[in-house]
Amino acid sequence: MLTREEHFVRSGQIRLWTERFGHPDDPTVLLVMGTSTQGIGWPDELVAALVTSGRQVIRFDHRDTGRSDSVDFATHPYALADMAADAVAVLDGHRVTAAHVVGISLGAAIGQWLAVHRAARVRTLTAVASSPMGNDPGPAWTRAMGGEPAAAGELPPPTPRFLDHLMDSAKAPRTTPQERMDADVQTWRVLNGDVLPFDEAAARRFVEHCYDRADDITAALNHDLAGRRWDDDRRAPLSRITAATLVLHGSEDPLLPPAHGEAVAAQIPGARLEIVPGMGHHPFFAPGLTGRIAGSVIRHTT
Repeated sequence: MLTREEHFVRSGQIRLWTERFGHPDDPTVLLVMGTSTQGIGWPDELVAALVTSGRQVIRFDHRDTGRSDSVDFATHPYALADMAADAVAVLDGHRVTAAHVVGISLGAAIGQWLAVHRAARVRTLTAVASSPMGNDPGPAWTRAMGGEPAAAGELPPPTPRFLDHLMDSAKAPRTTPQERMDADVQTWRVLNGDVLPFDEAAARRFVEHCYDRADDITAALNHDLAGRRWDDDRRAPLSRITAATLVLHGSEDPLLPPAHGEAVAAQIPGARLEIVPGMGHHPFFAPGLTGRIAGSVIRHTT
């Protein structure tokens, strides 16, 4: 049975929900979730494996998700740097000087930002299902949606199936909570990829739990707006990262095909790339992958 401690911390005017596991004297792993996803997206199975291996683990709800504060984006827009500042506030709130930072998707971009701009706070970096934080996917997406080929040297757009899902999803009715939850489960199914089994029951339990605990479930859409803000700090070269880095990427990632993970690893000195066979963009609804990810993180943070 995991022993957990819930705690709210402040990042400026924003209150962030956090959850800590393990002994505070053990090395800390900070888990940073992806776009629009609550901190509980890091499954208890993974947390338990890390704690059992002798690590303190902290996960948290990004601003605009779960039990953390929501923001009026039109009045107070924010960017990746602000979300990275939230992660630092979480460490400060738990009196952690430096942590092993493990991020997935947007969370991995936040991890890259921290490793570049707040290097003293990052003991190691694990980037799961990520792209270089300075890569603007907009032009590639626009070309793909218009049926045009990718430009030379451009990182690839999502798979046709994922792009078709986006267009179908935009037309689907979402007038009731059940319809919205059904649509979310379908998105997780597509993100799982087409090779490994998809645990729909687990995904549905997760989605329902997220709806139950969110103060404002629609606020998470602000992450897409924040992700489109391209400031100079995001364009800082990843070659400045000195933390030992592990890049984990799925061979079947429909959102960020493997070339994105390869680019992250190529730009960070000494980074190690692990391509996980069959893994899509989100590994935690494919039976067996949570333990695989936990094992890789444990080996990297030893």
